[in-house]
Amino acid sequence: MKIQSECGATTARISVENGFNLFSIMVDTIELLWHDERFLSGEASASGSGTPILFPIPGRLNGQIYNYAGREYRIDSDDGNGNAIHGFVLNRPWRVLEQNGNTIIGEFQASVDDPELLSQWPSDFTIRCRYTAVADGVEAYYEIENPGQDDLPCGLGTHAYFRMPLGGNAAEECVVTCPISEHWPLENMLATGEVNPIDETQPFDSGITFGSLFLDDVFSGISFESGRATAGIFDPQSSKRLVYTWDEACEFCVMYTPPHRQAICMEPYTLVPGGLAFDSGDHGLIVLKAGESFTHNMEIRLQ
Repeated sequence: MKIQSECGATTARISVENGFNLFSIMVDTIELLWHDERFLSGEASASGSGTPILFPIPGRLNGQIYNYAGREYRIDSDDGNGNAIHGFVLNRPWRVLEQNGNTIIGEFQASVDDPELLSQWPSDFTIRCRYTAVADGVEAYYEIENPGQDDLPCGLGTHAYFRMPLGGNAAEECVVTCPISEHWPLENMLATGEVNPIDETQPFDSGITFGSLFLDDVFSGISFESGRATAGIFDPQSSKRLVYTWDEACEFCVMYTPPHRQAICMEPYTLVPGGLAFDSGDHGLIVLKAGESFTHNMEIRLQ
């Protein structure tokens, strides 16, 4: 489905059948997102294109069994190494609740859209997403609600693939900035719980060229100004800048450079990958009681 800004400068496309994935943002003549040509047909990984929505597990779980409140839940997901990954909603059809010229709202509820999921997680859940096309990009708003009677432990993340370059012809020269100051070492792609300051040779806050970045890493220590974090990509050839902002709901950020080198992912998470295995500590687990909810919003704009 397609939405367009009122001025006509931005056109965004959403695949409702593939996890309500925002897979294209065209501002004037510049595409901001990358997706595999096989994505819409379902032949490519649901987590490898556009903006996958990761819930209730962003990143990996330690194994495929989740123990919570004295019960065991076996999750039908495998990263190839025996770990469940990225939750339940990124590769399933959603329902469209509303659509007009510049806005679309989608919803997924486990008990309605795939009741088999109720045996894989401690509670039913509802996730809604609203995308609005504006003159210079897209605003996204997410709401998570617990419609069940049992506690809903969860985490939310988004996994945008930002296309590079931005109008120029040299992706490696683009400069990436992200307001992070801490690094979480991984073991088998799961956070160990250790947190270290970022090496001074990686000044993400002032910018690093894409050509020197080879990442699949977890970061925190995010700097928020007026309640928002701001990351970006600058293309020195076109002088175009992608500005990516998100709110304080997400205090972790995964950064990933796919092997094809045509994009970089900056992924705000509420929960550190592997954090469900930690008994204590500041790892971001959200537990919603019956009827409770939380929200998150992010914006992708071109300057």
